[in-house]
Amino acid sequence: MSKITVGVMFGGRTVEHQVSVITGLQVIENMDKSKYDPIPIFVTKEGDWYTGEELLDIKNYKDLGGLLSRAKKVFLPPIPSMGYLYFYPIKTGFFKKEAEYIKLDAIFPAFHGMHGEDGTMQGLFELANIPYVGCRVTGSAVGMDKIIMKDIFKANGLPTVNYTWFLRKEYESNKDKIVSDIENALKYPMFVKPANLGSSIGISKAHNKEELLSAIEVAIHYDRRIIVEEGLEDMVEINCSVLGSDDDLLASVCEQPVSWQEFLSFDDKYMRGNSKKGMKTAGMTATTRNVPAPIPEEKSAEIKNLAKEVFKVLDCSGVSRIDFMLRKGDMQVFVNEINTIPGSMAFYLWEYESIHFKELIDRLIQIALRIHKDHNKNMYVFDTELLLKASSGGTKNSTKR
Repeated sequence: MSKITVGVMFGGRTVEHQVSVITGLQVIENMDKSKYDPIPIFVTKEGDWYTGEELLDIKNYKDLGGLLSRAKKVFLPPIPSMGYLYFYPIKTGFFKKEAEYIKLDAIFPAFHGMHGEDGTMQGLFELANIPYVGCRVTGSAVGMDKIIMKDIFKANGLPTVNYTWFLRKEYESNKDKIVSDIENALKYPMFVKPANLGSSIGISKAHNKEELLSAIEVAIHYDRRIIVEEGLEDMVEINCSVLGSDDDLLASVCEQPVSWQEFLSFDDKYMRGNSKKGMKTAGMTATTRNVPAPIPEEKSAEIKNLAKEVFKVLDCSGVSRIDFMLRKGDMQVFVNEINTIPGSMAFYLWEYESIHFKELIDRLIQIALRIHKDHNKNMYVFDTELLLKASSGGTKNSTKR
């Protein structure tokens, strides 16, 4: 049986670029090499694509210029039923040479944040008609946009905290009105967040008007749309991962991230590891956490059910991590957000379910292949004689619908 060639994509035009590199290399390192042939595809902060064995060693990223000079620049054309990763430059001239390429059977995106986790890359994969791991275009896009995501949660009766949102240009033209609207809608403390970022970047907590103004000034540097959420006093964060697609869903053990701050910052999540332990334990596994979360069994079951409901409502697939808030006083659960490509693929949660990283990657690829096969059963073309009639003047007066 021949191996399945999987392009593992990481990096990208995102503030979470470096975290994505870690996740991508973790995936490659832990992929079952007896079944899969992983091809690293590194996307620079400028959006250029590169491949080559040099990309597999994280130490090489210390000298990015030198690394890219040894790697090969590539691109994926949006041509259905091709799945070819072409090398630059395309050979042309009097004596034409056939273009160099790698045939990909599937793609494993390991992006975090914009231009990768948000549906943009997924759209390209759909156009190229190539199987890919994770959520489809809609789930990826909605999962990245905190405003639309919470609107959907609310419409489906999922418990969320009170929130409001505004446009950057609205704030710049009338700060007083926007701040007044926020204070009328919500109670302090509040969390101010860019609508389309992850890893706590650009997020601030405000206890009063002065801090609210400062938080907004930070957030508007990262996005044109800002969401403000009412903070919960005396709460803990609880996370749960979901694996699968459609109705075939598994929920992981619940975890409680622990921080000395009031919420997990970017550094809390990714910069507290011990690199001596190796790539597999770097990144998200370095965060101080309680696993399983020290909460009553019935609350854990409630959160697991809500996590699967969120996953299903957003039409997700593959693996995601859903973050919740649990108010200690009345033990009420609130859905915070979904991470459609979680750091380190949330493998550390699945190991508690006896699904180790290698098996998790295998399941994700198999889910991708199954979904792609199912989607290709759909009819995407419907032949009519409309153009034939138009060319013969048959639709000249048919402008009304």
